[in-house]
Amino acid sequence: MTDIEHTIRYRIIRGILAVLARMPLGVLYVVSDFIFFVLSYIMRYRRHIVTRNISASFPEFTSAQVRRTRRQFYRNFADYIVETLKLMHISDNEMRRRMTFSGIETVDRILSSGRPIVAYFSHCGNWEWVTSITLWSKLSDEGIRADFCQVYRPLRNGIMDALMLHLRSRFGSISLKKKLVFLDLMRYRRQGIPTITGFMSDQKPSHGDEGHVVNFLHHPTLMITGTETVARRLDAAVVYFDIHKRSRGHYHVDIRLITETPRDLNEFAITDRYASMLSATIRRNPSIWLWSHNRWKHPVAFQ
Repeated sequence: MTDIEHTIRYRIIRGILAVLARMPLGVLYVVSDFIFFVLSYIMRYRRHIVTRNISASFPEFTSAQVRRTRRQFYRNFADYIVETLKLMHISDNEMRRRMTFSGIETVDRILSSGRPIVAYFSHCGNWEWVTSITLWSKLSDEGIRADFCQVYRPLRNGIMDALMLHLRSRFGSISLKKKLVFLDLMRYRRQGIPTITGFMSDQKPSHGDEGHVVNFLHHPTLMITGTETVARRLDAAVVYFDIHKRSRGHYHVDIRLITETPRDLNEFAITDRYASMLSATIRRNPSIWLWSHNRWKHPVAFQ
């Protein structure tokens, strides 16, 4: 595909999606109900993985509880799809009403001191809406420059990659490629620009990340350690985005401080704290996590 063809296809697809995104969320949730039915009962999307993951993570669940959690997971996942589409056409005021934050004063305080922040978050609730954190910070009102960033892994499909980058920049945040994130954050520090950067750290470690084994949801689990490594090397404060789904289309993020002195903690202490916090988030409402990810495909043992 030539660059011109790519641009034309991208603009056509983006235009179609933009028209769909103008529909009220109430209408889009009707579409979500249809997507839920297709995913759950027709495609049976990764059904065996979802069932196995929930059952193994909650051995105390009855068969009925597993089925109920699985059904609600598919509903939440369908909602995530249409809510992400809605990012193409949603006002700042409506987003502030639907995605709320507490603990933002901690973020503003640390950034205003000139220090960077590393933020752990996960595939819970609607993680794409978390980029609206920029609507809650008061730093710009005070004339303080700070950049809100998130780490991303480029998609193989160039058109989808461009679309997702567009959606993730909707509220002014900046996407940093995973392979270059540390260099980018070092560049920010040399320029004297404080940053808060979100790291999606609930997947399997990438190549080059040896990981750290923790007891997570009744599984020996290899957790990503690259996030902790970046925090230590930058001497960045570390926070956790604790996501709640309050109702359909309404979420809340409680920003919880993990540490302001990462170099004072023992190795992997930050990763351990994150794993514990994420486990509590999932146990509070199991259906909001991305159970379709084959997280435990390759079993590991405690070291």
